[in-house]
Amino acid sequence: MKAKIRAIGVDDAPFSFSDENVLVIGSLVRAPNYLEGVLSTEVSIDGTDGTGKLIEMIRDSRFYDQAKVIFIDGAALGGFNMIDLERLHKKTGIPAISITRDEPDFDSIKSALKAHFTDWKEKFEIVSKGEVLTVDTPHKPIFVKIEGLESEEAERIIDLFTVRGRLPEPLRISHIIASGVVRGESKGKP
Repeated sequence: MKAKIRAIGVDDAPFSFSDENVLVIGSLVRAPNYLEGVLSTEVSIDGTDGTGKLIEMIRDSRFYDQAKVIFIDGAALGGFNMIDLERLHKKTGIPAISITRDEPDFDSIKSALKAHFTDWKEKFEIVSKGEVLTVDTPHKPIFVKIEGLESEEAERIIDLFTVRGRLPEPLRISHIIASGVVRGESKGKP
């Protein structure tokens, strides 16, 4: 891939579980960290519409043809609104990478889903799909799932977009924007 590729980083805003929906921000960034556009949508808290809303947000955007990869912060938006990376990739035609700072504990996730959702099996099937890879960074490792790319290429793209810390700039920028819009100023770790 070219050194000046563009990626969309997706993160949700801070929310309360008493909220119905949560704001989701997508930042179109040209490597390594040049913000070129911002997208937004809302997804339901703990719902099942997250993947569809992301597909719609990206495909309906004027930036659609420019993005060469989609970064998602974690496996879900708005609590347990699981993002199906495989479906996201297939419906947009854009490779997708989910990134977390902490290694997923699938036993704990399964227990939490069982305790709170009647559709826990469907949610767990989505979140447990695919292989979790460990990617070393100059700081601490990150944990990723990849759709539409080989792991070596995904690692190269992650490195290309990571300026400081562990997370690629499109995710960091989306986090800052989402937090700033909802709280009035950005706060906390992206």
